[in-house]
Amino acid sequence: MIGGVLTLNMMGKSMKRLVTSALGMALCCVSLNVWAADGADVTALAKDVMPANDTADNVTQPYRLGPEDVLSISVWREDGLEKETMIRPDGMLNFPLVGAIRAVGRTVEEVHDELVARLRRYIPDPVVSVSLLRIGSNRVFVIGEINKPGALVAGQYLDVMQALSLAGGFTAFADRDDIRILRRVDGQETVIDFDYDDVSKGKHLEQNILLKNGDVVVVP
Repeated sequence: MIGGVLTLNMMGKSMKRLVTSALGMALCCVSLNVWAADGADVTALAKDVMPANDTADNVTQPYRLGPEDVLSISVWREDGLEKETMIRPDGMLNFPLVGAIRAVGRTVEEVHDELVARLRRYIPDPVVSVSLLRIGSNRVFVIGEINKPGALVAGQYLDVMQALSLAGGFTAFADRDDIRILRRVDGQETVIDFDYDDVSKGKHLEQNILLKNGDVVVVP
């Protein structure tokens, strides 16, 4: 009789475990069905919480060379093939044996690859080193009611908020919601509006564009 009671108790525990497991699986299925049913809403929500300025234009980009940038170029074990050279206003640079090659708009790696390709005509498997010594082309200007107006030369691309910060912030008279970015495209002047108060509150973040060489940020 005692053995029968023990057997019943053990079966009771087993049944409890089975019921608990079954309930857990049922709840899991219900949860999965709910998520599947609401999938479109979840996707929309994810888009809503993504930064509005997380676009291809604002993602970190490799630095592209411009006029007045200075490169150091050398070829291992080749006397006379070591030079510091500035990119000319026409976008070209000169190097012995190679002559003139286009550098403007290219990355350091792309310039390196073209030098290697051209030097192979004269040197088997040339080991070429190219480094950026000084940046002279990535220059933007911040003027108007700003504490430190003038030119900013940066080793990386700056967005509007970063440029305003580097320029020391606003004076007491600045009209922060009526800032303009002047940009010359194909010889034509364009105007881009920027509302600092909105962007600082996380609104209309698409305004916080990456600045290009020669852009002028005007703070009235």
